[in-house]
Amino acid sequence: MPQVEFHFNAPDKLNYVCRLLRKAVSQGAKMGVLTSPQSLPALDDALWKLLPTDFLPHCLASDEPPLLAHSSVILASETSVLAGMPNLKILLNLQEAVPSDLAHFERVIEVVGQDEQDKAMARLRWKHYASCDMALLRHDLKT
Repeated sequence: MPQVEFHFNAPDKLNYVCRLLRKAVSQGAKMGVLTSPQSLPALDDALWKLLPTDFLPHCLASDEPPLLAHSSVILASETSVLAGMPNLKILLNLQEAVPSDLAHFERVIEVVGQDEQDKAMARLRWKHYASCDMALLRHDLKT
């Protein structure tokens, strides 16, 4: 079972996600990012608009295998696509629901904004993970 980390109270969720990905990639991590099909273009665009010195090699899960092999961040809207990728041990979940196929990952990261709906959905995911006896870590970004 993966360890699950919640990052609560992100003031600008998209900006925080980009910073989190930049930090993880600078430490050598390869990550899958699960987001809704509607939010996927905005995240992809935000990653392209980082400063040139902060560039993150990223692509969509539907891209060609050579591109997938050289990208540190893989964006998808279905967990099953990410779960089948080799060397992808960290999942950043930006969807409202608990992802499926979690056994493939060593770590799951949840970023929660300050919106009440986002917080309510995160509480449900927290309860689900706790009921599955997963190790939970909480990072409150307000403090």
